[in-house]
Amino acid sequence: MANGRVGMGRKHRAIAGMGTTAKDVRERVGNEEGLTTAEYAVGTVAVAGLGGVLIKLLTSEAVRDLIWTVVQGAFMAMLGS
Repeated sequence: MANGRVGMGRKHRAIAGMGTTAKDVRERVGNEEGLTTAEYAVGTVAVAGLGGVLIKLLTSEAVRDLIWTVVQGAFMAMLGS
């Protein structure tokens, strides 16, 4: 093919207009400015989900008893009672 379009895939050909070189297409496809916003959104959702799980876990009776037992053991070891 002419105009530097040899080896372009369908995605590149769809973006390429008349007179566009493969280098121009690679620069347009390689631009990921909007990706950071999506990454922040996914990270925020993940952290919110993890926070919900931790709240549920830490407010459960079994985990509260386990934490209390560990704290009591630590004080007994420090104070020797």
